[in-house]
Amino acid sequence: MTDLPAGLSALADRYDVLLCDVWGVIHNGVASFPEACQALVEWRAHHGPVILISNSPRPSADVVAQLDALGVPRAAWSAFVTSGDATRTLLAQRAPGPVWTVGPDRDAVLYEGLGLAFSGPEDAAFISVSGLFNDEAEGPEDYRERLTTAAERGLALICANPDRVVQRGDRLIYCGGALADLYEGLGGQVLMAGKPYGPIYDLALAEAEALKGGAVDRSRVLCIGDGVITDVKGAQDQGLACLFIAKGIHGEAALGPDGKLDPAKVEGLLAAESVGATHAMGDLVW
Repeated sequence: MTDLPAGLSALADRYDVLLCDVWGVIHNGVASFPEACQALVEWRAHHGPVILISNSPRPSADVVAQLDALGVPRAAWSAFVTSGDATRTLLAQRAPGPVWTVGPDRDAVLYEGLGLAFSGPEDAAFISVSGLFNDEAEGPEDYRERLTTAAERGLALICANPDRVVQRGDRLIYCGGALADLYEGLGGQVLMAGKPYGPIYDLALAEAEALKGGAVDRSRVLCIGDGVITDVKGAQDQGLACLFIAKGIHGEAALGPDGKLDPAKVEGLLAAESVGATHAMGDLVW
């Protein structure tokens, strides 16, 4: 049975390092969550490093400005790794390509300095998906025809953001993982390095070791996240403890009529994906 602590402070004596998800836990793409940010500030000030671990398809250095703009204080985190950081290794291995890139212009920084050539789907050697071209208006089905052609050509698809959906304000929008799911359904090969896959955790733990100046005891690392099939599954696959933030992308689905976490509903969300979490809270608070 998943433990339901009142706040992060209740876990302070059990863990030394936090690997904390970003979107859905400390902001919703429009504004930061003050209580969640303060919880991380408290942890970092008194207990240990906080490594932000995000499925953003852009390199971490390019996402810091977004965190600043949303009001996430620098005191809330010690280091930052993204799926984009981990994915650049997969992309570099396939240079010069050419690659057919799918995603908005803002993600172009993912490819900088990798020596890749670019093409359309007809001439590409592989595909790289960072997201939808217009995630405000499009869905996976808008890509079925083009991805069917690519799958028939046997092209591998590298997905830089394994998230299927993400919360933007009060809406859910599609992410790269939704296109990866479609491509797999069409018989295509998909490669990913972000959560729940190992490479991003290797980067995050390396950052933690650098900050602590030595080896990290994995039994004292706590992953925090709201995505069952990314954050919770990733922690489970890595043998790491997990604090599931049950509201996040699941909204009110884990709450009872009193507005508090319903243990049975929490277990149901986790069991639906055949995973378990060590702890669960509605929102991240201290």
